[in-house]
Amino acid sequence: MTDGKSTMSASDAMAGFVAEQWTRVTGVGVDPHEYRRVTDGLASVAEWGPAFLRTGREHLERAEDAGSPLSAGTHLLAAARWFHSATLAPYAEAARAAAAADDALGRALALLEPGARRVSGEGFTGWLRIPPAGPAGPAGRGGGAVGTVIVVPGLDSAKEEFLDLASALLARGLAVFAMDGPGQGVLAASSVLVPEYEEVVGRVVDALGVPRVGLVGLSLGGYFAARAAALEPRVAAAATVSGPFRLDWDELPPPLQDMVVRRTGGVDAAREFARHVDLAGLAPRITAPLLVVDGGQDVIPGVTNGEPLARSAPRGTHLSVPHGDHLLGNARPDWLPRLADHLAHTLTGA
Repeated sequence: MTDGKSTMSASDAMAGFVAEQWTRVTGVGVDPHEYRRVTDGLASVAEWGPAFLRTGREHLERAEDAGSPLSAGTHLLAAARWFHSATLAPYAEAARAAAAADDALGRALALLEPGARRVSGEGFTGWLRIPPAGPAGPAGRGGGAVGTVIVVPGLDSAKEEFLDLASALLARGLAVFAMDGPGQGVLAASSVLVPEYEEVVGRVVDALGVPRVGLVGLSLGGYFAARAAALEPRVAAAATVSGPFRLDWDELPPPLQDMVVRRTGGVDAAREFARHVDLAGLAPRITAPLLVVDGGQDVIPGVTNGEPLARSAPRGTHLSVPHGDHLLGNARPDWLPRLADHLAHTLTGA
């Protein structure tokens, strides 16, 4: 009887986790039918990572057997999405999955977008992608683009997660640098999260060689982006999606606390990091046009969402989508075009 209850508990936990991750993973671009096929056979959350890693490898095999560079690149992008999604559950091989996602994305861009360039520096790495109509210019720095947007991930996200956002920005003539910063994505195994993200953004802007940038941050990346917009004068436009205005460590759910502990290197470091996540003093210093996107169904204990940020920033606008969940993967038409237009219009002056 005890074993039966344990099995049922693990199964129920798996079913709940699969349902919670549905809009996020399919929003990443994972095929929803393939997602159901892979997750239907999982008995516990512990099986999530290995199953997703295995599926990513299947796409690598398809890429090797593909009949064209386009097909191979498409399978490599799928592999990158599956590898990254493997890291969303506690998994001992998360670092290997993140490295596999990074490698698959690089191989995909080499086939699909030869003008894309890897740019790395102290505390960051990522890919600079150039819009189809814009020539790469010197050193692949996006000389033909009308502006450059840096995409900042959050607590457990990475540059591989927001390919649809990058596509929307590229379609509007903007160059896009999708990055991993300290404690994120492929850098999570060798570094920890830092609150002073404006310093990282400053080094990115230096490396890109552009006079100003747009900045969009997602989830915890929204805090990073807002902080950088307040403290880095070269940020000319900003947007946040599901970003926290403030964190109250004692109120955060245990799974979220555990994640912060893992990404910061310990309990004391996690508490100190959470203490810094408070934009009350910084919001009035954000002079760039700022769009703050929140989902009405995104309610997490201990997390204050973005409405106070939009209200306190001199040029802030708040977009609340009542049915949107965290990262609003279930409501993309309600915010993604508007966010992309906001950045394009602000950077181009149109």
